[in-house]
Amino acid sequence: MKLLQKYQILRYVIIITALEIVAISINFFYAPAKVAAGGATGFAILVNELFGVDRAVTVLAINIIMIVLAAVFLDRGTTARITFGSLILPILLKITPSEQVLTDRTFSVLVGGTIFAIGVALLYRVDASSGGTAVPPMILKKYFRIAPAVSLLVIDMVVSLGNLVTEGIEALLLAFFSLMITAVVMNYIETGLDRRKMVYITSNHHINAVKDYLSENETGYTAMDVRGGYTGDGREMLMVILDNHDYNRLIRGVHQVDPEAFMIAYDISEAHGGTFL
Repeated sequence: MKLLQKYQILRYVIIITALEIVAISINFFYAPAKVAAGGATGFAILVNELFGVDRAVTVLAINIIMIVLAAVFLDRGTTARITFGSLILPILLKITPSEQVLTDRTFSVLVGGTIFAIGVALLYRVDASSGGTAVPPMILKKYFRIAPAVSLLVIDMVVSLGNLVTEGIEALLLAFFSLMITAVVMNYIETGLDRRKMVYITSNHHINAVKDYLSENETGYTAMDVRGGYTGDGREMLMVILDNHDYNRLIRGVHQVDPEAFMIAYDISEAHGGTFL
């Protein structure tokens, strides 16, 4: 992020790249499959199917309205942040070819949803936005304290209901399926793909042996003084952060040292910085 702050041109390159990824997901997968999975682009697909209006024109019209709403109800920084993406996305939708890449509709939505999620997650990473239906949730949060994730989901589902008019129940179900795929992929990208385990270990009588085992296997740990809530007895608890593929080895190893060792494991998305020994 410091690099992006120093070189603003790099930030805009990433934004344009992310928006092009979104455009590809629409023009190569969603639109050919005739599935509208929420958002301004989904609404544009519906309008195109019903009235033949160019998708880029519809997205541009919606985004201009959203920019005006942002300027009225939100701060200048937020308005500036969404304006660039709101104006560039329709251009990219227009100049990006619209081709049917996959003949299987379900597979097309699966791939399209994944690609769309990658593009939007990249925008979030650089604090940018493609505008559109992301603006109303910001306004609702500011004035009514409604969680953006909830309001955005409601908006996307309402747009997706339009599939019943254009392509029927199958398209609607595929749209809902796409929303779930996009949410899962975005969550993994936003919180990090480098998933790890954090394990807390304590032992009544063999904590030193456990520490020796960890040191012998070059496993870093942090030792903390803790106290039992019921007995009031003090002891040490060890915190270990390790890759997922090392988790079972650690559990087996600690139980060999002390079969009664108490362990708690958590999934974590990222661990930054050095190892505490």
